[in-house]
Amino acid sequence: MTKPAFLITIDTEGDNLWRNHRHITTENARFLPRFQQLCEKYAFKPTWLTNYEMATDPVYIAFARDVLARQQGEIGMHLHAWHSPPTLPLTDDDWRYQPYLIEFPEPVLRDKVTYMTRLLEETFQTKMVSHRAGRWAFDARYARILTELGYRVDCSVTPGVDWRTAPGAPQGTGGTDYRHFPREAYFLDEKDISRPGNSGLLEVPMTIHPKHPPLLNALKQGYDRLRGKRRNPSMNWLRPGRNNLALMKRAVEQSLQQGADYVEFMLHSSEFMPDGSPTFKNEADIEQLYQHLDALFAWLQPQTQGMTLAEYYDRRMG
Repeated sequence: MTKPAFLITIDTEGDNLWRNHRHITTENARFLPRFQQLCEKYAFKPTWLTNYEMATDPVYIAFARDVLARQQGEIGMHLHAWHSPPTLPLTDDDWRYQPYLIEFPEPVLRDKVTYMTRLLEETFQTKMVSHRAGRWAFDARYARILTELGYRVDCSVTPGVDWRTAPGAPQGTGGTDYRHFPREAYFLDEKDISRPGNSGLLEVPMTIHPKHPPLLNALKQGYDRLRGKRRNPSMNWLRPGRNNLALMKRAVEQSLQQGADYVEFMLHSSEFMPDGSPTFKNEADIEQLYQHLDALFAWLQPQTQGMTLAEYYDRRMG
């Protein structure tokens, strides 16, 4: 019997972008080998979804080239629209508002995706086939451009999450509403990315489940609406927090009980570094993170098979 795939996706980007909005540093590149070694200990292969500042960092470039040379992971593409070339401002202060790429006109969207794809392919001498949108913002135009450029896998969909509550450009309507998207992998419909179709782009949604039963979520959201607030129901991600090992295991169990052929983990590269994120602020936090990751990976190893996104695509294609 074929084991479900364990997909490790890392948004590989600058240091603490939750806080640093004017000057981006890439010190976290020095902290990535430890996580790579942990993955290899359990025969897991991360997909490093790489954005502009990391693709131009010499330390990261050397690290990623070594991972590729040893066939122990994959390099994919990740794009933050407000500082990824070519720079064409959408607002009077893109660094402040961090507009979504899907808020830009299509020619600008195309130019930015094309630039990043070429930069990564030239830097790492490998075809880019996997992608995750910056700030999880995705639409049909974006999907079509990825397909034209030869991408095979996207993992931007966060089922059940409505990113319209997270503002981008002041004149915009926020991010993508994924409340009614599938939870399982599917080939996208070219005109409606929320449903399966015949495109060549495989969507691999994040492993996310509601924390509470539907009735309780409905009551909570109804109460919020009465108070004039719009808020997502509480969700349980396969994503480390400060102390959520049991919740991550529960997310895996829910997916596998529902017959999923994969589970998908994510983290940001800066979260492997002390003070690289709001969640893991010091060395003690990082040590606890690694204790939980080691326990999670040891628990997952006998019941899953580690794969990159590209390898998962190949398996789906038979």
